[in-house]
Amino acid sequence: MRNTVDMTVGSPTKHILKFALPLILTNLGQQLYMVADAAIVGRGVGVKALAAVGATDWVNLMFIWIAIGFTQAFSSFISRYYGEKNYEKMNKTIAISTLLCVVIGIVLAVSGMLSAGPLLKILKTPGDIKDGAVTYLTIMTGGMLIVTAYNMAASVLRSFGNGRAPLIAMLISAVLNVGLDCLFVFVFGWGIVGAAVASLTAQLFSFLYCLAEIRRITIIKLTRESWRLDLKLIKELLLFGVPIVMQFIAIALGGIILQSSVNNEGSIFGAAYTATNKVYALLESSAISIGLACSTYLAQNYGAGEIKRFKKGVVTGELIVFVLAVIVMVLTFILREPIMRLFVDVNEPGGSEALGISIHFLNILLVCLTILYSIHIFRNALVAMGVSFWPMISGISECVCRVIMGKIAIRSMGSDALFIAEPLSWIAALLFVIIPYFFYRQKVLNK
Repeated sequence: MRNTVDMTVGSPTKHILKFALPLILTNLGQQLYMVADAAIVGRGVGVKALAAVGATDWVNLMFIWIAIGFTQAFSSFISRYYGEKNYEKMNKTIAISTLLCVVIGIVLAVSGMLSAGPLLKILKTPGDIKDGAVTYLTIMTGGMLIVTAYNMAASVLRSFGNGRAPLIAMLISAVLNVGLDCLFVFVFGWGIVGAAVASLTAQLFSFLYCLAEIRRITIIKLTRESWRLDLKLIKELLLFGVPIVMQFIAIALGGIILQSSVNNEGSIFGAAYTATNKVYALLESSAISIGLACSTYLAQNYGAGEIKRFKKGVVTGELIVFVLAVIVMVLTFILREPIMRLFVDVNEPGGSEALGISIHFLNILLVCLTILYSIHIFRNALVAMGVSFWPMISGISECVCRVIMGKIAIRSMGSDALFIAEPLSWIAALLFVIIPYFFYRQKVLNK
């Protein structure tokens, strides 16, 4: 079937790697153009502009992750029905999920624009960067319908094992984003506004490309009946999706609270923290990709009742991320200074200090990278089995760790507590997905 891959037959390793590679390139490309975005703002507008964008990171991520949480949950149903070969239910799920995403996107856009100012005030955003931060966050959250639509379209394609189309969509988006960034920031002089508009415009084109690819999948046949509201299905989708979204909200809230402590350290520290977080997101992108590849593989096989293949998929995924984490750790450690210099101009006032802080933070993150990568395998394995409660608890544990380190431990440890908060939150998050995974796996085997 066109634009689809049946993962219930064939080598698990081959399926996961073949599907993961375009996803890795997709997420890597997305993160690279976000890095380029930050670098263009930092170099083209200045350290304070970079700090202003960074001050919005966790709040912006919270809105994006809500959209991603729902679309991942919905796509898990689509993968399972595809694995079962239940195409009628699959089409119904695609239609209802699309309607829900329209509502979710509108709600996120309106609430984001209304809350941008108050949220940044609560976070005690420094006065010298507050106006820029409010402007950037208002524009970015105002485009949440575009972001939600793109994530849903890409998730539908991934449900069928199609990683090529999202990769091409990302390449289109990356080229557009960087090109428009340079045009709006350097030529038109729009500053932070230009960076935000460039990002949303690029995502709009990504969505349109993914939509065109979805229309080429022959087994997707949405009839009037498909679009008819099904309250039972809506309830199922939301009951499964809400805990996953709560997981992301909890992670983001922990980051938001941590950001308020970062803001208290001043704009130089904030710029350094922002620069390292951009690299952190880049480092995590490969693990996210392999986790998504495993999620599709595992959901299809779980839906088909292929439990042995399911188990083998988890082991394969874990081996892949472990090897990858070690390689990434070594390469990033060797290149850490030139990487961080992409964001920070040492000739600018405070630049040398920001560079030193950012490298110190990066060193701490690299030590525990294997733990971060493992979270994505076991979290997605639970979701593939239809378990969303423990991933939510995992997210809450991340939040609790960040709050403790950012508000309590900082009093005795100083600013290092803000850096150590990340690896500690990863350890807690892994415990709350790896233990439940083995429990639920045994439960399935006993059946």
